[in-house]
Amino acid sequence: MTMNSLPLQRCGLVAVVGAPNAGKSTLVNALVGQKVAIVSPKAQTTRTRLMGVAIDGDNQIMLVDTPGIFEPRRRLDRAMVAAAWGGTQDADLIALVVDAKAGLGPKVESIVEALKDRREPKILILNKVDVANKGKLLVHAQRLTERVAFDEVFMVSAATGDGLPELKTALGMAMPEGPWHFPEDQVSDATDRMLAAEVTREQLYLQLHAELPYDSAVETEKYSEREDGSVEIHQQILVGRTSQRAIILGKGGQRLKEIGSRARAQLGELLGVRVHLYLHVKVNPDWEEDRSLYRDIGLDWVD
Repeated sequence: MTMNSLPLQRCGLVAVVGAPNAGKSTLVNALVGQKVAIVSPKAQTTRTRLMGVAIDGDNQIMLVDTPGIFEPRRRLDRAMVAAAWGGTQDADLIALVVDAKAGLGPKVESIVEALKDRREPKILILNKVDVANKGKLLVHAQRLTERVAFDEVFMVSAATGDGLPELKTALGMAMPEGPWHFPEDQVSDATDRMLAAEVTREQLYLQLHAELPYDSAVETEKYSEREDGSVEIHQQILVGRTSQRAIILGKGGQRLKEIGSRARAQLGELLGVRVHLYLHVKVNPDWEEDRSLYRDIGLDWVD
């Protein structure tokens, strides 16, 4: 290498697809090295095409974390599935993430069927190997590679980090040569407004579990910087029924205070500034038909 030459850089887009709860968000966060996508035990928590930017040496890997692909029933479901497949457009590589513990169910089968004729290079990632039946891992891999021409198969645990260095290096080397798209210190293309809504929505899932159905959304109504450098955020939590509002509020409003407290602390860490977070809960039976809300949470309207 001459004095004037620069290191060879690679940069490309990896679409991360898989059935709900396969561990895609945990995997993206682990590869990036910090939180960019919300993670919860509840399936279908990722709604938008959040992008994480991972760096491995001179290689920059743009990871599109797509919503879990499932059988859509409602307009919101259809919008999420459209976002998932939209996230694979222009990808240099498609990574199918499969929950190695859960195995190959109908949801995985439908994705495999959709992937088999796509021309993009594809890799298979068997995730959660730390809790999976070791004897079934090779069986899963064989069955899937018989259906789809995967270039490589990786067995990892996004939770423990097992196998991730090798996966990250392979992803980096699979990217096309070219300059980086993002500065080294930028880890996501999600706006701070979207990130704030995602963090609050994650706390809804983590604290309410099965009590709160999937019929909820968080909208960031106001996001502004104060003169002292802190950030002021106003959000409304949308639900379809009065009974759901009562669940979120909790006795004497304590549940909502706890949701706000934890979301505020996490946002403070992510943004690196003091955060003033104000939450209120609004009942709107027709919130799923609000086009502006879809735009705010990063989804396209789907008829």
